[in-house]
Formats: sequence, C-alpha cells, structure tokens
Amino acid sequence: MDTIIRTYDPITLDEMSGIKLMNRTDTKFVTTVDRLKLLLMLAHDDYRAQDIDGKRIASYYTAYFDTPDYNMYIVHQNGHAGRQKLRIRSYVDSGLNFLEVKTKNNHGRTKKKRVDMVGFDPKHPDHGIRFMRQDTQYRAYDEFLRKHLRYDPTVLSEKLENHFNRITLVNKAKTERLTIDTDLCFHNLITGHDVDLTGLAIIELKRDGLQPSPVLDRLLELRIKPCGFSKYCMGSALTNPSLKRNNFKERLRLVERFLSQVN
Repeated sequence: MDTIIRTYDPITLDEMSGIKLMNRTDTKFVTTVDRLKLLLMLAHDDYRAQDIDGKRIASYYTAYFDTPDYNMYIVHQNGHAGRQKLRIRSYVDSGLNFLEVKTKNNHGRTKKKRVDMVGFDPKHPDHGIRFMRQDTQYRAYDEFLRKHLRYDPTVLSEKLENHFNRITLVNKAKTERLTIDTDLCFHNLITGHDVDLTGLAIIELKRDGLQPSPVLDRLLELRIKPCGFSKYCMGSALTNPSLKRNNFKERLRLVERFLSQVN
C-alpha cells in the first residue's frame, strides 16, 4: 500500500489547513484492501496524498463513550436523525489528542466540535475517564460538553476502542478529502472481546455539499458501492452480542463476506 501511495504528489498539513470540512456530508464505502489498491492506481492523477514528515500512512486511536444503556448506539441502530457520538481521537504519530463531539443533523450533514485532550496517551490509555463536575482534572471539559453534547456528560463512560491506519487524499481542486482506513482492530472495554478487520478498507468521501468528485466514477467502475459504516456501531455490534443489531445485519453480512475473501 505504501508503495502505491508514494507515487502520489504530496500535500502538506499547511496546504490542507483550508480544507477543514467541519460542516460536511460524508459518504462511506467498504471494500477489500486488494480492491482498494486498484482504486488507488485509478485515482492517481486526480489526488494528492497527505505527507507528514515523510509519512503517508498515519496511525490513529479512538475511544468511544456512551450512556449506561448505550443510547448513542441505539439511536443510530434505530436510524434516528440528529444523533451524536462522543470520542477521544488520537493522532498517534503527531501526539495530538482531541475530545470530539460529532453530530449528524436531520439533513445528513455532519458537524464536529473538538477540544484538546490534555495529557492523554493513546499508547497507555486511561479507560476510567469520567467527566465529573467536581473532578478538577476534567472540569475544563465541562463547558465544552454542556455546550455541544445533548447528553449528561457525568453518566458517560468508555465502551469501545479501536486502532487503524489512515491514508488521506485531497483532490487537486481542494474541494474534498478522501480518507482510507485499513488494519482496523476493535477492543470492547465492557465485554473484553476483540475483532480484527485487517484486510478490509473503509473509504470515506468528505465534502461540503455535493461538490463534483473525481473518485465517484472510479468507485462505480470497481463496483464499490456506498455503505454506511459507523466504526463505533459496527465495532460494538461485532464485540458485544447483547446489543440489538437488526438494522446492521446487512452490513455485518457484507463485512463477513469481505473477510472471507481475504482470509
């Protein structure tokens, strides 16, 4: 994978600073890594690859929070609009860590708000984080959470963590980002179950509105179809058998089929 992506023209973080897409539409696709390699070869002339200190593939860590009754998961599983997620997102290579609130509104647009998560170490994560108002360590996050999150932060706790590697592409018109996640592994902090999705690729097209995208024709050519894939929800469904998963069954079967092709 690294060999292919190194043939792309690079784009630096400074050059990408104007492409935040914090209020965006997202379209996700799921495929195998073998099919992804074909896509990367076809898309070569239309995109540049993010390069940070010579690295084209970045390591990520995420920890997801939810209520005791998994309301964030259930709202998504039931297909309700206006849903929210709370997570810690760590850019492992750069040492940047953020507490993030993601909100998907009734029009399908995703808004993301975040604040620095000071002192968090994704290599030795604290799995006991609680946002208690009387706790001096986390009092600084209280105003942020109460402003952007519709849930009572004091009842939330970590449920799931994951690790993955990400390639970030930017089209040459700088109107969109294409993120490609591979080597995705989940660990459920409640059940202790692990799931390894190595061999799968999660592709996400992120753009403001419905700007023309050069990759869509390439995806169609390779028969890679849009497929909703919430890492939190799919990871939870795969690692916690007690959760309702009726509306995820088709996607879970798709994941199983793709894994059978790579194993």
